[in-house]
Amino acid sequence: MRSGPVRPGFIEHMPKAELHLHLDGVPLGRAAYVSALRTERDFYDLAMAYFRKAASQCIRYAEVFFDPQAHTSRGVPFEAVIGGFHRARDDAFAELDVRAQLIMCFLRDMPAEDAMRTLEESLPYRDKIIGVGLDSDERDNPPIKFKDVFERARGEGYRLTMHCDVGQADSVDHIWQCLDDIGVERVDHGMNCIEDAALAVRMHDDLIGLTTCPISNRRTADGLKADELKLMLDYPLKVTVNSDDPAHFGGNLTENLTAVADAAHLCQSEVVRLMRNAFEIAWLPAADRDHYLAELAGYATQNALPCSRRSAGSPYPPAMAPTTRKGSVPPATSAGSGASGGSLLRSRSHA
Repeated sequence: MRSGPVRPGFIEHMPKAELHLHLDGVPLGRAAYVSALRTERDFYDLAMAYFRKAASQCIRYAEVFFDPQAHTSRGVPFEAVIGGFHRARDDAFAELDVRAQLIMCFLRDMPAEDAMRTLEESLPYRDKIIGVGLDSDERDNPPIKFKDVFERARGEGYRLTMHCDVGQADSVDHIWQCLDDIGVERVDHGMNCIEDAALAVRMHDDLIGLTTCPISNRRTADGLKADELKLMLDYPLKVTVNSDDPAHFGGNLTENLTAVADAAHLCQSEVVRLMRNAFEIAWLPAADRDHYLAELAGYATQNALPCSRRSAGSPYPPAMAPTTRKGSVPPATSAGSGASGGSLLRSRSHA
């Protein structure tokens, strides 16, 4: 039983944003599945399958990852990858009213030099990619390995995020590297930040977004990590819930939100706060963000239920000073502005 009520159907019909979704997700094993993706149409169909599911779950806005190196290393042209995904993005807006932006990820188990080549290959398509990230095997592949790549990406105008998977060796140090050495705006997963009080304070003070994925934690860690997520929400940190790779892990955004709400005994206002966090840390122009937040607020007001308890508050001493390591890099462009400063909310006839 939840300690605070959530109306039946509330999560299902709530307007949502998703910020951690891998388009090249693999339902039957990475090698066999990825090798089947070769033409622009293949990438278009893959992305549209997600966008249709997103529309059915009331996802209004999504920032989605793709891994070009997984395809260009097989001889697939970069143009085919970005062409298919971008065309699907346009059609998702025009046909489904789902707005999306693309985040290009580098594979951290490949050399940094290859990541730099991929970054350079992306530059002719800069207007189609909002930011860059880092994913794949974290072992022996710390964020600092890609410092030069991300510095170049920042200079080219890309927004910055990085995966710091749950329960990895040196997880806390990797998150510190993301903040001090790379200067990210968001950390993907990143739940180990609460193991270091000073790091949690820093994440709070710098408004660093966290894109957690509860159901995937069942496969990669030891459960949903719902209690840890509730602690992060109470702190409060800018924590969000996402689906990661639904075909592989077995749950889309609605299922992830429902699972963590049940396990952490969240009340309805806390579920709304998770989604408000997502819109607030999204890489959107301010006018678009305000539009989505107003839609969410209206929905929450129309379906309001009181929360049965107050937030637990910060688990750490309020007087604890934020820690910045020597030689830190300032965060990238404020999350309150878009890639080009223009609104994504436009007439569908111009999509």
